[in-house]
Amino acid sequence: MNPTTRSSAPLGPRGKAALLAAALTLAVLCAADAVARSHPFGPRTRSVNDLGNQYVPFHAHLWDLLHGRADGGPYVNWRSGFGASFLPDLGTYLSSPFAPLVAVFPRDEIDLAVYVVTLLKVASAAAAMAWLLLALRPGRWWAAGLLGAAYALCGWTLADAVPNPMWLDGLVFLPLLCLVGEWARRGRRPFLGVLVVALAWIANFYTAYMATLAAGLVLLLRLWLGDLTRRQRLFAAGRAALITVLGMGLAAPLVTVVYFGTRHAYPGRVREFAPVPTEDLLARLLPGTYSFGTPAVFVGTTALLLALALPFHKAAPARLRAGWTLLVVAVALSMQWGPTHLLWHAFATPQGSSYRQAFVLCALLVIAAWHALSYGVPGPRALGAAGVLLALVIVVAGGSERTTRAFTLPLALLAAVGALGGLLLLGAKRRNGRPLAVLAVALLVCTQFGEAAVTSAADTRLRLGHMDDYAPWGARQREQAEAIAGADGWPRHRTDPGREQTVGNDPLLVGGQGAQYYSSLTSDVLSRTLTALGGGWTSRGRNVQSLDNAVTDAIFSVGARVHSPPDPHQNWFPQDGSGVTVTRQDVPPLVTVRPHTDRADGPTDLFGFGPSPYRNQELLLGTRVYTVPRVSVRTAAGKPPSPSDDGRPGLRVGPLPYASAPRKPTITGSCPAGSELYLWAPHLSGTARLADGAASGAGPGVEPTGRFRSDQPVTKIAPMQRLGTVGDSGRFRIELSPNRTSLVPDGAVGCLDTARLSAAVEGLKADGATDVSVSDGTIRAELPPHSTGIAVVAAPRISGWRCAAGNAPALPAKSHYGLIAVPLYGSASSVTCTFHPPGLRLGTAVGALSLTAVLLLGASDLIRRRRAPATSGPMPPAAAPPSPDDPPTRERVTTAL
Repeated sequence: MNPTTRSSAPLGPRGKAALLAAALTLAVLCAADAVARSHPFGPRTRSVNDLGNQYVPFHAHLWDLLHGRADGGPYVNWRSGFGASFLPDLGTYLSSPFAPLVAVFPRDEIDLAVYVVTLLKVASAAAAMAWLLLALRPGRWWAAGLLGAAYALCGWTLADAVPNPMWLDGLVFLPLLCLVGEWARRGRRPFLGVLVVALAWIANFYTAYMATLAAGLVLLLRLWLGDLTRRQRLFAAGRAALITVLGMGLAAPLVTVVYFGTRHAYPGRVREFAPVPTEDLLARLLPGTYSFGTPAVFVGTTALLLALALPFHKAAPARLRAGWTLLVVAVALSMQWGPTHLLWHAFATPQGSSYRQAFVLCALLVIAAWHALSYGVPGPRALGAAGVLLALVIVVAGGSERTTRAFTLPLALLAAVGALGGLLLLGAKRRNGRPLAVLAVALLVCTQFGEAAVTSAADTRLRLGHMDDYAPWGARQREQAEAIAGADGWPRHRTDPGREQTVGNDPLLVGGQGAQYYSSLTSDVLSRTLTALGGGWTSRGRNVQSLDNAVTDAIFSVGARVHSPPDPHQNWFPQDGSGVTVTRQDVPPLVTVRPHTDRADGPTDLFGFGPSPYRNQELLLGTRVYTVPRVSVRTAAGKPPSPSDDGRPGLRVGPLPYASAPRKPTITGSCPAGSELYLWAPHLSGTARLADGAASGAGPGVEPTGRFRSDQPVTKIAPMQRLGTVGDSGRFRIELSPNRTSLVPDGAVGCLDTARLSAAVEGLKADGATDVSVSDGTIRAELPPHSTGIAVVAAPRISGWRCAAGNAPALPAKSHYGLIAVPLYGSASSVTCTFHPPGLRLGTAVGALSLTAVLLLGASDLIRRRRAPATSGPMPPAAAPPSPDDPPTRERVTTAL
């Protein structure tokens, strides 16, 4: 066959199966979203929970990086957290081979871009599984395509991974890693195998870890089932292990950075694993169920029936039936036992979904189903036994809260009838099989399409009721982005997107350079520093928020601040009708010079802070600017409140009996007339209003009512809020409207002397840097000659910063109350700080070693081939190694890599 003829040949069975699987998957997902009226097919937003808070904004930042519009680069993200390490975030959220595709979409269609990337990932997973199935056993290509789609459309995908698109890379690479195991077993394509492993671990190391464990189990089973000698099995397992280690080594530069990033991150909640009840586990095998905390192992009724029929399918070898059945059962049980559950999750129970490894069980169910079908359609007895087991599953699952009699059970029964009918028609004896076979295939396809589409649509709708959701890019974000672009002066000063956030990562989505930052890798330094200054957070400290405060704006060089009305998509508080405004403030440069100072008196934490955020702000500013008055707190009944009884400091104020109650809890006291009044109540939930003693004309951007959000147990705390200006009398009265039992801490009120603040800012400007330049991971500041004391960079002192004064050698940066600091001794007129992501040097060394090993092995293999004695006459064609499921033969296995 000439090249032209070969290139024009139709797709082979594997290609057709992969194409069918991908097409069916895309059709189901789009149809389901159209039924659910989800974006982009309807008005309902897709951006729930972390999809809106993290993944869409991070992809927007990637878009900016790829188009050269970002503040920072691969090392430092200058938009978030006043300067955050970006390479760990890149390795966690954006290192997928699919992620750069967002660059081809318009910036204001970033939600659509992430949606398309999600579709492509799921379709690719379907194609990869279909390809793998035909590599494991020959069979009908359309059946492989149908089961490939069943894997990609499993419950884990629809319920857990679609709103967490970074997990979908594990779904894609699990069948590819199993294929690498097949190559290792047969001694083929070792270097391609190394590349596949490396890409899997680069794309998302977390799910790649689970997929690698699963592929190892599949390979061990295949070796046990195959007709190989003990020596051949050991060599094949050794080859697979070597390929895996080399591939992981090539991914080490990114994986080690992510690892060290997690070590320096703010600690999250420690959860104890608790297995779900059996009825909940079995319920998630059925279509139409939803829960984020139970294993979503739905794979479609056809695949489930075939997997249940495998133990009774006499046409399949007994060892094969026993092996695959035991593996599926063992993995299912391992999900419910604490030690093995921890093993699947790299020895740390997840804070969100506790069953992130569920896609592994889905893959094994589909592979088991394929082995049943590849030996011929199971007979009536096998299908009858499978039907009985399925009926038992439905009966037991009926007692679960995850099933509903009006929806789940009828859908499951209808799908069972369609799948059983299709399989019976497919296996029925007939004279002319084509019309009957076509009917059977149509019935199976329609059954799978219908139940998967209904399940996906139901999951989409139910997610909106169970999780926070956020509006896609629209007029609000466009107006914010335009306001930020008009005020941007980086690096002369920062422009904060504002306190009234739209999502947890507003700076990544709309621009600017603020405190706001939400990541699994939010640094411990940033979170603790901002909390000590009166900042608020959600997600147990990993989602830090903007702090609208004149003193912190001066400390962090926030010269422009955007003020927006509350997001109308949220219904936390009543909405204002005002539009987006920008306020400007005279602030010091990004690098200032401070004298050497002693730590504050009294109890301090690791960074030298005390319990009062007002005093902590003064420590960083270097000047006393607050009056912290003694206050009197009263309940709605006018009585002194009782102390907290849950370990948190403060006085308890309860919710009002009804919204229009004539009396409310109050805080009263006195401050210097004309000062700005702030309220710090991190464990207050509701609103606070300065009722008496407020001067008129509070100024643009100032909310008349402070909105506070907190909860118990503590996953979010409220930031310090400005309530207004104290009147001429000096007396003030703050009215509280808590919506749940809240706390007012000691020293809750601070009164800011704006004249003193202005004087402090002028002093910092006079002694601060005359010029500041910022690139990706480098800050350079020109200082007044003969500066002494310490140069303080208005950025958190995260691990990785090294600084030098003048021409001195760079040393690890010092810390000044959590900020980057460089000692000065009068001989330097400049300061240069550079950032090196922790773990990058180690990872690069490991990656270089792995690459060297791969190249040496490749070179040695090439030399061995060239030195092989030439044969007289043409070489006979090499026989393809048999499948371990084929009749027994001895397989010749090469011992090379």
